[in-house]
Amino acid sequence: MKIVLVHNSYQQPGGEDLVYHQERDLLKRAGHQVLEYHRSNHEVSQNSFVDQLALAKRTIWASDTRREFRELLLREKPHVVHVHNTFVMISPSVYWACHDAQIPVVQTLHNYRLLCPAGNFLRNGEVCEECVQHSLLRGVRYGCYRGSQRATASVALMLMVHRWRKTWTRMVDCYITLSESARKKFREAGLPAAKLTVKPNFVSPDPGMRIGPGDYAVFVGRLSREKGLSILLAAWERIKPPLPLLIVGDGTLRAQLNEETAKRGLASVTFCGQMPHRDTLAILRGARFLVYPSECYEQCPLTILEAYACGVPVIASALGGMQELVDHGRTGILFRPGDPADLAEKVQWAWSHVRETLSMGKECRAEYEARYTAQKNYQTLINVYRRTITVRARTAGSVRPLVIVDPRGAEL
Repeated sequence: MKIVLVHNSYQQPGGEDLVYHQERDLLKRAGHQVLEYHRSNHEVSQNSFVDQLALAKRTIWASDTRREFRELLLREKPHVVHVHNTFVMISPSVYWACHDAQIPVVQTLHNYRLLCPAGNFLRNGEVCEECVQHSLLRGVRYGCYRGSQRATASVALMLMVHRWRKTWTRMVDCYITLSESARKKFREAGLPAAKLTVKPNFVSPDPGMRIGPGDYAVFVGRLSREKGLSILLAAWERIKPPLPLLIVGDGTLRAQLNEETAKRGLASVTFCGQMPHRDTLAILRGARFLVYPSECYEQCPLTILEAYACGVPVIASALGGMQELVDHGRTGILFRPGDPADLAEKVQWAWSHVRETLSMGKECRAEYEARYTAQKNYQTLINVYRRTITVRARTAGSVRPLVIVDPRGAEL
């Protein structure tokens, strides 16, 4: 199968970028012909007011993208286009190029940007859905994107223009959400239910099961406000005697969190910084449990799946996809979102019940093998492509559904 992947990478790499690369490599290993259309937000320039106006316009419609991408499609004639992210350099004009070339489109919804300018339903550390319940002007009023009303207005205008043009309902054939809770949110917000399907993330290569009960707790992720690091530190201050906690990752809150840790006298907390992925997995395998205190609607955090693959249970906020992933009492423990006292209680219980956390770890590994391996994900992804191609062929009036044969000779 010939597949075109589309992705606009972020200035600060995150889970979306990693998922994109994992799926690309997965398809290549299976023998498919994969073409990439890639842009980066490192190209963004906002040095002047003119630059900012140009970027706002590009966010809504990038004419060069539509032209270049249309030429690529007409030249290569792929079976399907799979879009991961278009924000900001690519823009939604890419969907219209696919429409021009009559190529079916699959879009992975890694975040909630179609419904919320900030992309995460979070404002001032609390869940906020006012842009869905009322209008996108609420987000502009609050300056939810990057703390700027002007920047938020450009994102909101992009969303409103393409709602008016029906880009989201007409130009995309299939949406992939990463969790059932996310699928429900998008359906309630007006995306066609028939176009929404669930395909979680996956872990590859297999990092292997941990050996032993683990000697510390660990947090792995971006050091940003929505990840709940202040809640984590407030919880750790309540834990007596102090327990060792490793914090792996970097981000805009690094200096603030270092200062907060010192003020709270948390000598048992160690900031490891950003580490190579293999080293992060090695630290994860040595943990008694992973703590994931995110305050926003995470869909399917890779960190939790990596913990499962390592046989490490998870203590997470009872919110969004985390509540869906973590089976309370079997693969981990859920705590009340934003409640450091409840988190501290759950951490102390898990630390003192080694036999139970070891049993949870085995359940985590079984969950990974059943749902989150590369092979499981590949089959689901190929089935999504097959259904999308077939539905588009029927809609276009084909006599019979289009049948694609993969490089190994198996009918898709």
